[in-house]
Amino acid sequence: MPTHYFRNTVPLLAGIISSCLLAAQPSPTQPDDLTPKDYLSKEFHASRRAALRELLPDNSVMVVFAYPTRTFSNDVEYLYHQNPDMYYFTGYKEPHSVFLIFKNEQTDSAGNRFQELLFVQKRNAAAEQWTGKRLGTEGVKEKLGISTVYNGEDFKKLGLDFSKFDKVIFDRFPLDVPNNPRDNADLFDLIQQFRQKAGVPDEYAKEKRFDTKAYRDLTAQLREIKTGEELVLLRKAIEISCQGQNEVMKAVRPDMSELEIQGLHEYVHKKYGAEEVGYGSIIGAGENGCILHYMENTKTKVGTSMLLMDVGAEYHGYTADVTRTIPVDGKFSAEEKAIYQLVYDAQEAAFQLLKNGCKWADINNAARKTITAGLVKLGVAKTEEEANQYYPHGLGHHIGLDVHDRGTYGELKKDMVITIEPGIYIPEGSKCDKKWWSIAVRIEDDALITETGYELLSAFAPRKIEEIEKMIAQKSALDDFKLPPLKSAEKKGF
Repeated sequence: MPTHYFRNTVPLLAGIISSCLLAAQPSPTQPDDLTPKDYLSKEFHASRRAALRELLPDNSVMVVFAYPTRTFSNDVEYLYHQNPDMYYFTGYKEPHSVFLIFKNEQTDSAGNRFQELLFVQKRNAAAEQWTGKRLGTEGVKEKLGISTVYNGEDFKKLGLDFSKFDKVIFDRFPLDVPNNPRDNADLFDLIQQFRQKAGVPDEYAKEKRFDTKAYRDLTAQLREIKTGEELVLLRKAIEISCQGQNEVMKAVRPDMSELEIQGLHEYVHKKYGAEEVGYGSIIGAGENGCILHYMENTKTKVGTSMLLMDVGAEYHGYTADVTRTIPVDGKFSAEEKAIYQLVYDAQEAAFQLLKNGCKWADINNAARKTITAGLVKLGVAKTEEEANQYYPHGLGHHIGLDVHDRGTYGELKKDMVITIEPGIYIPEGSKCDKKWWSIAVRIEDDALITETGYELLSAFAPRKIEEIEKMIAQKSALDDFKLPPLKSAEKKGF
């Protein structure tokens, strides 16, 4: 990887304006304009840039790269997911792009003034026929309200002297960025060109001028506090996720597979307009529930065991994170009820402390103390230290554009949205009575922190034992959804 420094003497904007005008094409449109109308507004993204600029240190520039594309199989790519920071500050959702924002106003040799620059994918009719419409420079100006936008190929001509800045702030470069040899403006090239222009060495973390820690700190300060527009989308994502939980509770049967249950959740999500899940859906029956991030979902029949369902819809980039644990046969056994109630009590202990100014450590300690003392009382563990092995994770995290969203973990602040997710997991072979083996319970809810308390955004899905049993007893809209058997599944005589 080249690390030498060079300075392009081409003027910053004057040398690229003409090529941008020649390359400009009309922005893509939908013939019937049937796309959703509740995306974040361009005013939201502008406000986030303004807020970031206020936090930037004097004489600094921050550089944000798009996420790389990833190969799913051979020449097929995964559905692209933008770097949440790029989306947060610009609204741009396409790959192969880079955004620069300056603390102080800049002026090029032609007298043009600017405080931000966005370089995007060039319009290309042949490429767009295969992979979809691109906004291009004019589309970004019109739809996203960013005036200083250029094609990615023009980044190479950028004559900005990065050595004049006291701080050049950027995140650690993504690993294994693919390089398309036929494209000199893909993400691989944009990163290399930036490294050359700014003189970024391989060990850039050792140079104080290049600051990756500040990047994380600044984005965490902003993204941990949700604006009104963000809360609209988060509320919808959370309600959709809860409706999925409710419908599955009503539809679940012992002969269903984990994969089928996953499909029911995600069908409900998409029926309500959620584009994706915010993370791999976790559907763990019995012993599988003891695996914290179990995502294979391959058990062909869930049976009458406990079923842990950790599923979150992603709506317009914002993800929920809701977990419910239910008895598939409709009734908690005595042991299941005891463990479930203990997790519920731990969650309630944490809820009682939630408000602006409360410390993360205090709510975590309240939940853990409840669980460890309870496990000792039940005889599952002999000491509170031993009980910790059955609760091996933290109490919660921020949610937003990432399921584990950017944020700080000192004090809770008004308009944070966090999860509270205590859990108990007793794998087969544990040093306790066998009657407790393979019981796994996690209850996870999403809470908006207020000045004096909290709002439980995920209250749409039941949490109490009697409410869950009552929900399971109801009929589901999916009960009559029957598919014919597959012909390929018939025996062929061998």
